[in-house]
Parts: sequence; C-alpha cells; structure tokens
Amino acid sequence: MNVRVRAFAQLREALGADRTMDVPAGATMSTLLALLGAESVQAKEALFEENGDLKGHVILMKNGRRVPRSEVGATALGEGDEVALFPPVAGG
Repeated sequence: MNVRVRAFAQLREALGADRTMDVPAGATMSTLLALLGAESVQAKEALFEENGDLKGHVILMKNGRRVPRSEVGATALGEGDEVALFPPVAGG
C-alpha cells in the first residue's frame, strides 16, 4: 500500500522532502520508520539512536495529528495516509 512521507528541516536532508512509499499491508508507524532508516546511513542516524530507539526529538504526525511516541508501534497505516516527520520546533 502507498503512504505519503513528508520530512521537514534537517530531516528533509536525510530522508527527502516529499515522496510516496510502498509499505506492506498491516504496517505501523514503526514499520515505516524502520524502512526509512534502512535506506541509508544518513537516514538511520537522523531517526535513531545508536541503540535503535527513535530519537527523542523526532515529531511524528499521521494525517495531520500528532502520534505520541508511546503509540508509534500500535499506530496502523492505511492506503493513502500521510506521515510527516519534524525535528524539534523552537521559536522566539
């Protein structure tokens, strides 16, 4: 199934800006993140700590709604979903 992936700011450099990915049926956010991390060393370093945990500063959204870190493994993806990845946001 196809999922749109959008990455912003520094994550865009490692993952690309906007693309469609084919993920297996029944995939979760964790599945998608693992597929993204497996694409290149730069992508893996942008998303994951050395121990394999998702970096604490990565903000994830599915179809415009934030996905809490505790729900990443249980958040199912469907055909046509949009996943956005953001680095930390600061303003002033």
